[in-house]
Amino acid sequence: MKQTNYQLIDFLDFDPELNGSERLWKVGKPTDILVDGTDVLVTLPFQCQQTAIDISPDTAIKPLSFQLRIRAYGDKILRVATAFEGESMPDSLMLELDSALQISQLSLEKNESVWLVKDDKGTIRAEFNREAYPIDFWSDLLPEPQESLEATFYPDGDKKIEISAYDQFFPARHDAFAIAYVANEKGIHRSTISFKAAANECFAGTGERFTKMDLSGRTLQMKNQDGQGVNNRRTYKNIPFYLSSKMYGVFMHTSAYGKISLADHSSRSVQLLIEEPAIDLFLFGGDSVEEILYGYRQVTGFPTQLPLWSYGTWMSRMTYFSADEVNTICKRLRDEDYPCDVIHLDTGWFRTDWLCEWKFNPERFPDPEKFIQDLRNDGYKVSLWQMPYVAAEAEQLNEAKANNYIAPLRESKKQGGSNFSALDYAGTIDFTSTKATDWYKGLLKELLEMGVVCIKTDFGEEIHMEADYQSLSPEKLNNLYALLYQKAAFEITKETTGNGIVWARAGWAGCQRYPLHWGGDAACTWDGMAGSLKGGLHLGLSGFGFWSHDVPGFHSLPNFMNSVVPDNLYVRWTQFGVFSSHLRYHGTSKREPYEYPAIAGIVRKWLKLRYALLPYILEQAKKTTLSGFPMLRAMLAHYPEDKICWHIDDQYFFGDDMLVAPVMNDENCRDIYLPEGNWVNLFTGEKNSGNQWLYDVKVPLEEMPVWVKEGAEISVYPHPVKSTDDLDFEKTETISFDEYFEGLEKSILGKLLN
Repeated sequence: MKQTNYQLIDFLDFDPELNGSERLWKVGKPTDILVDGTDVLVTLPFQCQQTAIDISPDTAIKPLSFQLRIRAYGDKILRVATAFEGESMPDSLMLELDSALQISQLSLEKNESVWLVKDDKGTIRAEFNREAYPIDFWSDLLPEPQESLEATFYPDGDKKIEISAYDQFFPARHDAFAIAYVANEKGIHRSTISFKAAANECFAGTGERFTKMDLSGRTLQMKNQDGQGVNNRRTYKNIPFYLSSKMYGVFMHTSAYGKISLADHSSRSVQLLIEEPAIDLFLFGGDSVEEILYGYRQVTGFPTQLPLWSYGTWMSRMTYFSADEVNTICKRLRDEDYPCDVIHLDTGWFRTDWLCEWKFNPERFPDPEKFIQDLRNDGYKVSLWQMPYVAAEAEQLNEAKANNYIAPLRESKKQGGSNFSALDYAGTIDFTSTKATDWYKGLLKELLEMGVVCIKTDFGEEIHMEADYQSLSPEKLNNLYALLYQKAAFEITKETTGNGIVWARAGWAGCQRYPLHWGGDAACTWDGMAGSLKGGLHLGLSGFGFWSHDVPGFHSLPNFMNSVVPDNLYVRWTQFGVFSSHLRYHGTSKREPYEYPAIAGIVRKWLKLRYALLPYILEQAKKTTLSGFPMLRAMLAHYPEDKICWHIDDQYFFGDDMLVAPVMNDENCRDIYLPEGNWVNLFTGEKNSGNQWLYDVKVPLEEMPVWVKEGAEISVYPHPVKSTDDLDFEKTETISFDEYFEGLEKSILGKLLN
C-alpha cells in the first residue's frame, strides 16, 4: 500500500479508497467512575464516525459504552485495560507475576473538575480531567471539537503518561486518537490508544531492532518473521514493550499483531495498534532504567541462571556431518590450546542434511552415546540443532498427522520464510496442544538422555498460517509460538539434565524466562557486526538478560556460503564475543580459529581472556537473574540523564564495571564516548575522566577499547584451562583498577595471556 500520510490509512489500516464497511469508533469524555473491588472502573462512551479522512460523528448511530479498568500492582506498576469483547484483564502465558507484587486497593476522589484515582497510600495513580478548556469565542467557522478522554496515569505516583486527547489540526483532521476501535458488521478488528510524546523524548526497546538507539520517528510492526539478516526491518524478536527517556515503560499485553508508532505518524503522540478488540497495558515507572525493566520482569518473568559450561566457548559451523569430523576438530582445538566447552552439531547430524527427525544418522554417527560420552570426558558438551516443523519426508510425519501433533492444514502449502533446504515442511508442531507438546518433549528426551546438554530451538518466528491449531488462531499464535516452543524445550532439558537452557532465535514477551537467545543470521561484514550489536542492545532494553551472536557472522557476501571471512573481521568479532553474555562461533563456512593461521595466536589469547573473566561474568549473570539489568547494557541503562547516551548504539556496558567499544571497521580506529566518572583502560592502564569524546582512537588488532570504572575490583581466574571443567573457584583472584593498575600484561593475567 502506498503511503498517504493520513493516520486513518497508514496507521489504522483503512482501505485507502474508504470503500469498505469498516467504521471508526472514537472515545468521548468518561461518563462514570466507580471502585470495583481493588480496581477502578471508568465508563467510556464511543461514537461511530463518518468514513472519511476528515472524520465527523455519525449521529444516526447511537454511542456505545465500555469500561476502562485500572489496577495498581504495588508502587511502580499500573495496569490499564478495556475490552470491547471478552475479559479486560485476562491471564496469559506471557505473564509470570512476581509473588512480591501485591495488588493495591484503589480509591476515588471526585469533584466537578477532576476525578482522582488514589492507592492505599494516598498517592495519585490516575487523573481524569473534567474541566472544559477556556474559550475566547471569535469564530464559528469550524464546528466544536468532539469531546475526548483527558486522562493522565502515574504508574509510580510521579512519572506521568498522558493520553493524547487532541492530536489534531482542525476538529475533523486527526493525527492520533486517544482511544478508538475499528469495526464492521462482523465485529471489532483493531484497537488503538495514544499517549502524548514530548518534543525531546527518546525511545528504545520493542525487541530486536537493527537500527539506531533512539527509535523516535519510527513505526514498528509487532509481527515476528525470519529476519534474514540483521540490517533490515524484519526481526526475529518483536517485544511489545518500549522504554521512554521520560523514565516510563509500556507493555502491550497481547500476542496479536500490532504496531507501535513512536512519535512517527505524529510527533506529538506515541500510538499503539492491536489487531484485536481489547487494549491491555502495563505501565511502569521508576527512577532508573533498571527499575523500569525490573518492573517489566516482575510481570513477564526473570531470566534463569544458566550452567557454568554455557559461558565457555561454543564451536560450530553449518554444519559438521560425522562423528569423525567432530572428533578431529575437537582434538585439534585441544592440541592447539584453544579453550572450548561446547561443540554444536547443526543441520548435518540427521540421515539427510536439514531433514529434522531428531535421530542421529546411524552411518555417520554409529554410536552416538559413546561419541557424546567421549567428548564429555575431554571437557566438551554436545548441543544439537533442530526445528519445530515436520518435513514431508520425515519418518514421524504419519504419526504426527494421525495424532494432530502438527496442526492440520486447510490447504497444502510449503512453509514460508527462509528455507535453506529444498524440503517441504508439511506442518508446524502444535504447542497449543498438551499431547503434541509432550510428544515433542519425548523426542528431545531421548537425545538428552544420551548426554546432549542443549537444544538449538531454531526458527519459530513463522508458522503455517493456513492450519487449525488446537487453542489459538494462527494470527494470535504466530508471535506467541516462540514462547511455547522454547518453554517446551527448556523444561524437558532441565527435567532431564538438571540445567534449563536453549539456544533460541525467535522471541516474544516472556521468552526471557527461557534463555538463551542469539541474534540470527548476520552477514560476515562490519555492518553485520554493527547490526548485531544494535539488535542485542534493544533486546536487553526489552527484558532479555542473556544474548549472543554468531562469530564472525553467519553468512558470507557476496557468495552466501563460500566467500572468505577476512582475518581482521574474525578477530574483531571474537573480541565482541568475548565481551558478550555467551560466545559461539557459527556460520556457513570454516569457523575454527586454526583455519585462520595468520591471526590464530591472537584469537587464542582472547579465548584465554574469556575464561579468565568467567568469575566476573558469573557474578554479573547472577545479577541479571535478580535485577532488571541485561548482561550487555546500552549506555542509557546507566546514564539515562546523559542525552548523548540515548544516541549511542556501538558501545555498551558489559556488567556493572566494563565499558566496551568494539572496533567495527578496517581502519583499526574509532571514536569512544566516556560518560561521567573516571575510567581505566583495561589493556594499557591509561586513566581518563568522563563526559568527553576520545576521537579517532587507534586500536591495534590485538587490543579492544575496554574501559573499567576506576576503583572497580574485577574477579578473574589467572590459570590456564581447557574447559570450565578445570575451574577451581577457590583460586579466583581480584584485579583492582586503581592508580597502580598498568594494564593486563602487567597484571596477574600477564603470564596467562603471553
